[in-house]
Amino acid sequence: MNITLEKLAEVLNAPFQGKDSVAISGVAFDSRHVKEGQLFIALVAENDGHDYIENALANGAHAVLVDSQHQLKEDWPAVIVDDTLVAMQKLGQWYRHQVNPKVVAITGSNGKTTTKDMAAEIANQQYRTFKTPENYNNEIGVPMTLLSMPESTEVLIVELGMDRPGQLTVLSHLVEPDIAIITMIGEAHIEFFKTRRNIAKAKLEIINGLKAEGTLIIPNDEPLLTQEISHIEQHVKTFGTIDADVNATDISVENNQSQFNINQQKFAIPMLGRYNIMNALAAITAGNLLHIDLKNAQKALLDFDLTKNRTEILHTTHGVTIISDVYNSNPTAVKAVLATLVSREVQGKRYVVLGDMLELGQQAGIMHAGLAESVQESHIDGVYLVGELMRKHLYPILQKHFDQTQLHQYAKDQLDDLVSDLNKLGQQGDVMLLKASHGIHLERVVDELMK
Repeated sequence: MNITLEKLAEVLNAPFQGKDSVAISGVAFDSRHVKEGQLFIALVAENDGHDYIENALANGAHAVLVDSQHQLKEDWPAVIVDDTLVAMQKLGQWYRHQVNPKVVAITGSNGKTTTKDMAAEIANQQYRTFKTPENYNNEIGVPMTLLSMPESTEVLIVELGMDRPGQLTVLSHLVEPDIAIITMIGEAHIEFFKTRRNIAKAKLEIINGLKAEGTLIIPNDEPLLTQEISHIEQHVKTFGTIDADVNATDISVENNQSQFNINQQKFAIPMLGRYNIMNALAAITAGNLLHIDLKNAQKALLDFDLTKNRTEILHTTHGVTIISDVYNSNPTAVKAVLATLVSREVQGKRYVVLGDMLELGQQAGIMHAGLAESVQESHIDGVYLVGELMRKHLYPILQKHFDQTQLHQYAKDQLDDLVSDLNKLGQQGDVMLLKASHGIHLERVVDELMK
């Protein structure tokens, strides 16, 4: 973005100090990452950004966005507002209108980021496309995404996160999507929502900012969503494997790829699991609405840029295949990835590392124990459990079905011991699956195994 200090103050309807012609070429809210010419936004959170204004200016910031409750030095070029976060969101919305791209907004209990990556690669076949960096999907990350997109952006793929009622209403109004996707309804954040129905209701808030002529894309096998179609004023498209607007048929797994057909067009994605095929279908449906044909979508999904720590297939120097899915976890996601492991042809042994599923609230015990049947049916040669919830609720059940050489448990602070044990058993042809909530930090285990 390119804007003067005077114009910035006008957009925010706020007073400013400094030369009105000061040029601003971008924004940052971390003083350590400020680049020459940017606006430093002093957010008030765990750390008060106002304490780092001088650092930001020293690093090249041309101006600062500050609140009126803090004292300013007279020589600081600044716009003064009541609330810097609200002002940041307002500025992001203004810039969204200035660039005016087609916006695809994505939410869901699982698959948001993977679907974002897929949809961006598809859109990029035909349009100048920008997508949410990393997982910038909350009240700070979404306006940062808006303010970071190049002025030439034609399609914006934006991820919207949610952990409380009302949050998606705010974010959806902020980005005003032309297309909205709900990937699936799982148990993520059920600690706060109590039921999947409440989660579905909160996810459906994404339509509150969806344009009147816009389209909502949902899975057709989720009744908590499909039963709401008659109440939705915008267009609705469904994806799935039976009786959906976009159907996947002839599903198979081969050579670390998931393969399927849509209307006789063959697709292959470099990811395993039915759930990733569903993510691809959502992205393909969005591409279709952007007038991108199936051949170009097929080409895009053969190889695409996947955000780190989503489902990755890695190979160690010893010939062990690692399926790493260590960013988030809930019962639906764990069962899905275990089903993927079962469907995979394995020459050696299968090992599973499962860490605690967080934010499940009072249902945490039941939900951890509920994984037992899926683990037992997965033909596993070794199970490695990490965390107090796994130890307390799943381990006692699995003890009845696995001997002590097959079943192991570790505290969250025993990851070094886990790495040591895993390094002793991996051989050519073995497959090792790691799945946990990010708070367990199994990504550190993956990093060590890959050394």
